Amino acid sequence: MTVTLPPWLAEVPAGQTRPAAFATVSGAHLYGFPSADSDVDLRGAHLLPLEEVVGLRTGEETLTRSWVRDGVEVDLVTHDLAKFCRLLLRRNGYVLEQLLSPLVVSTSPVHQEMVAIASGCVTRHHAHHYLGFARTQWRLFESSGELKPLLYTLRVLLTGIHLMRTGELEADLTRLSGGPPYVGDLVAAKRSAEHGPLPAGAPGPERLADDVARLTGRLEEARDSSRLPDVAPSADAVHDLVVRTRLSARTPGT
Repeated sequence: MTVTLPPWLAEVPAGQTRPAAFATVSGAHLYGFPSADSDVDLRGAHLLPLEEVVGLRTGEETLTRSWVRDGVEVDLVTHDLAKFCRLLLRRNGYVLEQLLSPLVVSTSPVHQEMVAIASGCVTRHHAHHYLGFARTQWRLFESSGELKPLLYTLRVLLTGIHLMRTGELEADLTRLSGGPPYVGDLVAAKRSAEHGPLPAGAPGPERLADDVARLTGRLEEARDSSRLPDVAPSADAVHDLVVRTRLSARTPGT
């Protein structure tokens, strides 16, 4: 589907207190099922000045901000470059998806270098992230009955399977194959309301539980048979990127 984002979104990173290495859109817009009332999740990395890294008064590693503009709720979270890279090397699927999101709001040479070495940060252990996230979202669906956590459950399982089999990240549910045949109907229903119930005619609890269990098993099998490494080959390159950026006090665009 074509994602429509507010035209003023590109102004946001430039207005922050710390220069952005990058900012991308995550959340439902990235996952292929935004609603008419979905907020916009901006994620990325910022660069602390050198004196706030090596001195006694250190800068904030994580910056968060939420606000509403023109009726659109925006949620912005950025990590300092070093923290973002540490998370990246801890097999964190969230930051990997943020880094590789095609919905780029702000970029820089640092960001472009990070993207270039990102494939070498993927290991078979990323499956643990997707399995854990799926369990959390499935429990949320069981307790709430809302459509959103069900779509999240299906999305993360299919993303994990694809990643284990191909080494390539695809976070958009509508682009992932192998899902249940009713996924398209669920996505269509989600577009009308962010926190709506399952649509009429959706499968019953037993069918949904069976399908989630089947996809979970497929992800576990894909992990066990994956040719992905156990340790990130790009770890040294990521370390070097952080050191060079710090020592040069390089800012985005230079």
